[in-house]
Amino acid sequence: MHIKTNDYYDMKRQILAMILLGVSLLSSCMSPKKVVYVNDMVPNIAYRALEVPMLKLQQSDRLSITVSAKNPELAAPFNVMGGSYTVVEKENSLSGGSAGSGGPSYLIDQQGNITFPILGNLHLEGLTLEQVRDLLSQRLSDGGYIKDAIVKVELLNLKVNVMGEVNRVGIIDVPDSRINLLEAISKAGGLTRNAASDRVTVIREENGVRKKMLTNVGSQDIFDSPAYYLQQNDIVYVEPIAAENTPREDRSWRFTTIATGIVTVILTAINLLK
Repeated sequence: MHIKTNDYYDMKRQILAMILLGVSLLSSCMSPKKVVYVNDMVPNIAYRALEVPMLKLQQSDRLSITVSAKNPELAAPFNVMGGSYTVVEKENSLSGGSAGSGGPSYLIDQQGNITFPILGNLHLEGLTLEQVRDLLSQRLSDGGYIKDAIVKVELLNLKVNVMGEVNRVGIIDVPDSRINLLEAISKAGGLTRNAASDRVTVIREENGVRKKMLTNVGSQDIFDSPAYYLQQNDIVYVEPIAAENTPREDRSWRFTTIATGIVTVILTAINLLK
C-alpha cells in the first residue's frame, strides 16, 4: 500500500497534533491550578460585614485576670501570684497591684469553674470575656472590697489546629484572641496547589457537641459562614482535590503511570509514521 506524499505529511501532522494534545492533557493532570481566594468578589462593591462573635469560654481555657484600683492596697489581694502579692505603684495610672507582667492565670476546670482569691469558686464556662469582667466587678463591689474596680480579662490559650493541604501544618497560637479562617490559612503558609478551595472544613466543639462546617474560600460566601471567625480549639482541615486524594506513594505511582502513558503515545506515533 502506497501513501501519497501529501497524505503522508497530513497524517504526520495529525499524529503530531494528537501527541501534543495528549501531552498537554496529561501535564494538566499533573499540575493542579493555583488557588484563587474569593475570586467572585467584584472590585469597588461594598459587602456587608458580619459582627465579630464573642468567644464563649470552655473547659480547659486559661485566663489572665488582673484587678486594678485607685488604691493599690485594695487590689493587691486579688492579684495573688504564688501565694503572695506585692503592691505596685504606677505613676499617672491606676495601680494594678500584681507582681510580674500580666495577671495571675486561672484554668477553667471540668466543672467550668475557677477559684478566685477571696471570692472563691466562680462558674465561668459559657460566658464571654466581657461577661467575666462584669461579673468580677460586680462581685467586688457587692462584697464591699472595691467599689470602682477595673478588671482586665484575657484568654491565654486560644489555639487553632490547621492541617491538610496547607504548606505548614500545625497549631497556631492566637495571642490577641481573634482570628479568622483566611488569617489561619495565611499563617499556615497558604493552600497548596493540591488544595480543594471549595472543601475547607472547620470542626468545632460547643456545649459537648462536635460539628463539621464546610466552607469555600474561593467564594465571597466565606465571609457569611459561621466558620469564618474561628474559636478556641477549632480544627481546620483543607481537603485535597479529588484527583490527588491519595497518599504520597499513590501519587508517585500515578505520576509514573502518566509518564509511561506519554512515552507510549510517542512510541506508538513513531511506529505509525514508520
